[in-house]
Formats: sequence, C-alpha cells, structure tokens
Amino acid sequence: MTVAVLTSAALAGAGGGATAFAKPPPKIVVKHGVTQPVFSYKDAIREHVYVESSVDSDGDGKKDRVNVDIIRPKETESGLKVPVIMDESPYYDNAGRGNESERKTYDANGNPLKFPLFFDNYFVPRGYAYLAADMIGTTKSDGCPVSGGPSDVLGGKAVVDWLNGRAKAFRPDGSEAKATWTTGRTGMIGKSYDGTLANGVAATGVQGLETIVPISAISGWYDYSRMNGVKYTDDEQPWLADYVDTDPPAKCAAVRAALDQGEDDATGNYNDYWKTTDYRSGTITDLSKVHASVFAYHGVNDLNVKDNHFALWWEGLKKQGVERKVWLSQRGHVDPFDIRRDDWVNTLHQWFDHELLNVRNRVMKAPSADIEVGPDQWITQADWPSPDAQALTLRPGPNGTLGTQQAPEGATATFTDAPGAAGAGYPEGTMVSDPGTAQPYRAAFVSDPLPQTGRLSGTPDATLRVKLDKPTANLTALLVDYGDDTRVDYLGAGSGIKTLTTEDCHGESTADDDACYKQTQVTTVKSAVNVVARGWLDAQNATSLSKPSPFVPGRYYDVKWTTLSQEYVFKKGHRVALVLAGTDADYNQEKATGAKATVDLRGSSITVPVVATGRHAGSLVAPKSLTPWQGPSGVTLPVQERRFS
Repeated sequence: MTVAVLTSAALAGAGGGATAFAKPPPKIVVKHGVTQPVFSYKDAIREHVYVESSVDSDGDGKKDRVNVDIIRPKETESGLKVPVIMDESPYYDNAGRGNESERKTYDANGNPLKFPLFFDNYFVPRGYAYLAADMIGTTKSDGCPVSGGPSDVLGGKAVVDWLNGRAKAFRPDGSEAKATWTTGRTGMIGKSYDGTLANGVAATGVQGLETIVPISAISGWYDYSRMNGVKYTDDEQPWLADYVDTDPPAKCAAVRAALDQGEDDATGNYNDYWKTTDYRSGTITDLSKVHASVFAYHGVNDLNVKDNHFALWWEGLKKQGVERKVWLSQRGHVDPFDIRRDDWVNTLHQWFDHELLNVRNRVMKAPSADIEVGPDQWITQADWPSPDAQALTLRPGPNGTLGTQQAPEGATATFTDAPGAAGAGYPEGTMVSDPGTAQPYRAAFVSDPLPQTGRLSGTPDATLRVKLDKPTANLTALLVDYGDDTRVDYLGAGSGIKTLTTEDCHGESTADDDACYKQTQVTTVKSAVNVVARGWLDAQNATSLSKPSPFVPGRYYDVKWTTLSQEYVFKKGHRVALVLAGTDADYNQEKATGAKATVDLRGSSITVPVVATGRHAGSLVAPKSLTPWQGPSGVTLPVQERRFS
C-alpha cells in the first residue's frame, strides 16, 4: 500500500489563454511500511541559521545563538512540510563524528557541503529535513560549553522551539528566518555527548520533540564522573569543556573555573552543581517531563559512558509510561552502525517513519529489546531486564568459596584498601589473578563449576557487612567469570570492532558528501577470565551521596550498592566469582586509604538477576562450594580506550 503526504500543487498559466497544470512536486511516498527515496539529495536546499537561545553562557550580555546547518528537500520551498531529524553535537570541529571522525565542510557562503554520518544522505531523499546543530560554545555557535549543564541543553531546546514557531532564528545577513518548511515534529539522535543532549532536551519536556535515539548516552553527569563517591577522574567537567571548545582559552576560562569549583573533586559528593546536570532528577531537567519516545542503544561493556546511565534512564522511562525500545551489545563505546549496520539502518528507518510521520509499520510490534549475548549472537526479549530473570543470591564462604548458603556465624574475610605501586590501588588483572591464593589487597570467593548455563540480565546488587579500622575506604565489587571462552574483545583496540578497508553505502551521495562508510567486524579474544560486572563505593557515602557519614572504626555497618548492569551468559562448567577489594587502579582516580576491611561473610552477598531455562535460578550454583580453586595466574586486562567519536 502507498501512502502520500499531500502538498500544495503549483498552478501555472500557459500561453495563448490556455491553462495547464504544472507538474506537482513529489510527495512523501510510503511502501511496505517505510518511506521511499523520491527526493533529490543533490538538489536539496543547504543553508544555515542562527537560533536565539534563552541563555547567555559567556556573560557577554547577549543571548547565545546556536548555529544550525540544515539540509531539506527542495520541494519544501513550494509547500511540502517535512519532519526533522537533528544531531546536536559539540564535536563537529574537534573529535569529529562517527568511526571515521568526519567533520562538516562548507562552501564560500558558509552553507554546509558535507554533513558527518549517513543521516542526511539516507533520510533527506525520503522526505525529512536533517539538522546538524553546534552545541552552545562549540564550532560556530556562541557562548561557552558547560559539560552537560543547563546551557548545553537549553541550546538544543531552543532549536526545537524555533522549529515549532516559539523562538527566533536569523540568517547570516541578519534577516529573520522562519521554519515554514517543517511540520515541527522532531527527532533527536546522536552518540555519546550528542545522545546525551537528546536525553537532556527530552527531559525539559519541550513540545515538538517527538522521539529521541540516544546512543551510548549520559543521563546524569555525576554518574559520568564518579560512582557512589568514588571518582573515575579528576577535573572531568572543566577538561571536557576545554576539549570541545576551539575558541581562544581565555574566552571561557571563568566558566571552566566555575565548573572546577562546582564538581568538588575534593569530596566526590553529589551537590547542587550536579543537580543542574542531572537529567533524571535535576533542577531543570527531569524524567517526569519526558514525553518523547525513546529508542536507546548501549554497550553493556562501555566503560566510558557506563551502562548505569542507560539502566537508570530506562527504569525511569518505564515508570513514566514512555514508549521505548532498546538495543544492548557486548561492545564498548561503539555505534550500532558499526556493529549491526543493515539491521540498524532498517530499524531506525522504521522508527523515525513511525514516530515522525505516523507511518503504520511493525516496528512497535517487535520485541522491545535486542540483546547481543555473544560475538554477533543476538536474541530478542519482551523488555529489559528479561521478565524471566530470577534473583540469585550468591554468598561468600570460608576459604574463598561461593555458593547459595550463608556462611557460619563469625566467619570473616579481610582485605586492605592498599595503595599498590602508584598509590592508587591495584589493577583489575591483579585483583582477579590466582583467586585461590590469599592476598592482602583483596578477598576472592569462587563457586564450583556451574552445573548448567544461565544468563545474567539486569543489575547485580552487592551487600556487605563490613567494619573498617579507619573512617572510610574505597570499596570495589567485581563479578567475575572464570572459564576458557571466546568473548567480544571490548577492552582491546576498537572496543570490540575492527575497521576494514571495504565500504558499503546507505543513502545518496554527492561529490562533497558520500553515503559510504568503511565496514567493520567484531573482534574477539580467547581468555580464561572476564570481569562481568563492576561496582565502586566510598564507604562513607553508603547512605548518602551528598552527606558523607564516616565509619566509626571497629564497628560493623551494612552497606549496599549496585554494580554496573549487564547481559552475560555464564556457561556450564565455568565458575562465577565475587572479588572484593579496595581502590580499583584501572577505573578509580583515588588514592587508597590504607584502611583494613573486615567482612562478616554471613551478612554479605551479591544478588544477580539470572535467566535459567526451565529451572529455578538457585540450581545454577551449588549450595555450598567445598573445594578451593587456584585459578589463572598473571592475568593482564587492558584498560578500555576512551572514544569520543
């Protein structure tokens, strides 16, 4: 069946008093549930405008203007109205976008020639406008970047407002520009910071933003910088603002100084500054305001934008009743376009058609979650976490064992938040080596070989009954899989992908902007051990991220925190382990406290949501492991590279 969105037909007079109909412009055409490429990409209108925002981030007394580069079908000049797909980014003139780090290029009049990524090539011929907006403080926009803070988000909101007639925009000659060519229905998409801005703009509740596609996106900037009081890095906020700003450093030096003060590296606490950058429960942005539908993607092994950003956002969307869909892969900070390209483009096409053009197709009738459970091995399920997951509580026992029975009364284990070689704890490879050998810097507990295969789907919870001999310690909980296997190499170069020399194309091309991109393939590693889930806690933040409560030395406390979420298959014959330690030198930017931790084993556990086919989750692990096991020695685990594009 073909569906057309009507446009006004142009009438023209013919000579000799006769009247003739001019050829009507193409209409948006739908076949087989998707829009068809009936508009010329080569002849599309390419222009740029400056949208006036509501903020003055650089304090120059003028409202910041957002540079917006636009490409739209030429038929929008003769009455056709089209929806908008927008990628707002801070990276257009620094890191670039995509696996090939593409940047924009312009003609002599400043109009765009090349748009990074395939969105323009693919969707403009199908009846969409595509907008590449420079985040405030970056590329050609005014102002100063603030690492996810209010002005970053409100700049994108202003563009959506302009598209719906609620804000002003100006052409380079100073004349006012009106978006008469659009329906106002807008979808935002982007990876990393770009997808983060989509989350943030959606959390303002702006009308006209109908859907977002956040890829590996942040949902609260405190969680990008730290976890439960433990810092991932120092100076994250001012450093990132400086990285994306290619203007002279002095211009925004005062703004970056304010970011440095606001983030409060001295304590690692959550404060009013972080509240302004919180899209789930913030002062300006909040999940309760989200009405746009969400098609999210995340790598469960992304250690840049860690997957708790997705998990907490997804949970909040469910509570709000927001229409949603998700893909989860085993990769690191990698775009789904470079993992499962054809399926991604086809699904994204159906999604935007459904959400922005009200096309009747089956994209919402498919299961809401696509999950990669092994290298290029995908399954679908009705939701995430799996509705079939059961809580499996694993309990540490004496002599480094792990099972489902509680340890005897009085059984304990100890470790020290030790400084290691550089004063910053021990690397994860050291933590998981020789689990059967007692080490002063960690306590390891390992199960017997698993009698059957089970799949972790969701977020493990670590519970410790612990006392310290100092007021606090940095605590690490690692859920580990021991067993020879071929896994996605998410810690290696490329974070799980290898870029090939061959290309494929999605969309139409011009001499200045082609639709072709290098193909990729999964990279794997054969290993005997894998860290499945990670979680960190500054013990004094156990009850509050804002108001630390130092421990009374020698007194037991019950502390609980979630690890990062996961989708992971524990295979029959493998062993599952819980490793408890102090500062994680690979991912914590902290000095070890030197505190000795004593763990009451009877009051300690880790609860894992597990899918067990046809059997109770408890049958996946022996009730009580009896045999200490040495395990692999000399384990070395790379630290995942940090990717922006």
